[in-house]
Amino acid sequence: MAQSIRRIFMPIGDGTETLDTFYPYFRLAEAGYEVVVAGPEARLYHTVLHEIPPDSAVPWDITQERPGYFLRATVAFSECHAESFAGAFLSGGRAPEYLRYYEPLLQVVRALCEANKPIACICHGIEILAAAGVLEGRTVTTVAKCALDATQVGARYVNQPVVVDRNIVTARTWHDNALLMREFLKLLEAAELTATPTCHDRA
Repeated sequence: MAQSIRRIFMPIGDGTETLDTFYPYFRLAEAGYEVVVAGPEARLYHTVLHEIPPDSAVPWDITQERPGYFLRATVAFSECHAESFAGAFLSGGRAPEYLRYYEPLLQVVRALCEANKPIACICHGIEILAAAGVLEGRTVTTVAKCALDATQVGARYVNQPVVVDRNIVTARTWHDNALLMREFLKLLEAAELTATPTCHDRA
């Protein structure tokens, strides 16, 4: 990739998981990347916290959802072009359940994958990769309740913290953030080392 392309595509929506999103958002900035937060529209979005309450009088089988911080998308999916980005980070939460129906988002994800650019994905973000049709023949991990989203489109699911399969690195939940970011940054650095100067940024 060209030296000027150090942007990471980060799609979000209402219901995006807070820790899935803010940890990589700041970690990538720390490493010198510009994180471009995109949404169905360019506006402020609600993030949420997901956790199985450890002290509930009545046990929960699934995560409880609570309000998190707000995060602004500065650009709409329809305005994004894969050639403008060095890679992508797909966070989880409830948002991917409906974001996967936005074709402009899927087009960007497909194009990034076809260009062999690094893509990191955590938790429910796998629903976006599945909808984009880029998982066939891949080995991935995700939160256990999303395993079917991966296997029904031809991927192999494994229950481990992080899996790297060529340009795609996946993790289960925000508990695996540190391991996920370590591997994602390795992929980004390797892509920069092998890039040619023929790539051009696109406004």
